[in-house]
Amino acid sequence: MSRCAHLCLMADYNQWMNAKVYAAAASLPPGELQRERGAFFGSLLGTLNHVMAGDTLWLQRFAAHPAGFPLLDPIRALTPPTSLTQPLFDDFAAMQAHRHWLDQQIVDWTASITEVDLDHLLDYRNSKGPNRRQFFGLLMHFFNHQTHHRGQASTLLSQAGMDLGDTDLLFRIPNHL
Repeated sequence: MSRCAHLCLMADYNQWMNAKVYAAAASLPPGELQRERGAFFGSLLGTLNHVMAGDTLWLQRFAAHPAGFPLLDPIRALTPPTSLTQPLFDDFAAMQAHRHWLDQQIVDWTASITEVDLDHLLDYRNSKGPNRRQFFGLLMHFFNHQTHHRGQASTLLSQAGMDLGDTDLLFRIPNHL
């Protein structure tokens, strides 16, 4: 599998899993989303918000790649979060709709990335200062970050009595039998 094909697989997996997590979260009784559960970001809502804030910041950094990536124009237009814990939505239905939109942007954009794009060193700033890192490695971090925190979210959902069912990447890898 090429690196580009792997990115498309990860974008598909991200979209599939976020749909499952958000559907389960939307079915929770009132107050359960915000319930403090001792997680790193406190609640399920805090965890999902963190992932969305991180995704937005990373996608805006990726938009500075010399390839231009016109498919990231809608992401460029978003107001960047001021922190990784800034509440982005007051309404969960609006947050869920934005997550759905954001995941489609990621799927469409990753399909436009070329192998040449992946070897570029991307300059960006974060809270620790300036950085220059290989673009492909940054994309792997982007998808790994989502997976890491969705694992936390699935635990929080399990604590609330929700079962997400199958969550393994294996279920998105084509079987060539």
